Amino acid sequence: MKKTVLATAFLAGLTATQALAEDPLGRAEYMTACAGCHGESGKGDGPLAGLLNIQTPSLTTITGTKGDGEFPMEWVIWMIDGRNIIRAHGAEMPVWGDRYLASAEVSEAESETPESEELVVRGRILSLAYYLESIQE
Repeated sequence: MKKTVLATAFLAGLTATQALAEDPLGRAEYMTACAGCHGESGKGDGPLAGLLNIQTPSLTTITGTKGDGEFPMEWVIWMIDGRNIIRAHGAEMPVWGDRYLASAEVSEAESETPESEELVVRGRILSLAYYLESIQE
């Protein structure tokens, strides 16, 4: 019985992770926020990449370059959010946490509070992180 429960929980977790990776919200967020620089494929070849002073990195190899074989979900979330990273002379990447928060604050929903706005921000970042995990090579 205990093995059945554990196996069911494990399979449910796999199914949930796969469903989140295939969620169209993450892809839509990527296409809006990231594809301009990183390209539709995530390989760093977006239409704005040539205008930047840095080489735009591929987002399809994060697991190999930053995660030692495992997708570094926490690191990716922190990089996307950007609000907790100290940068002396600006950042190469927009601080998406601030941008998402600003767009959540102008929402028309009456029930929104600062806490619910932060939940929206974190949901958008998490959707994007799951999408990035799904495009790893």
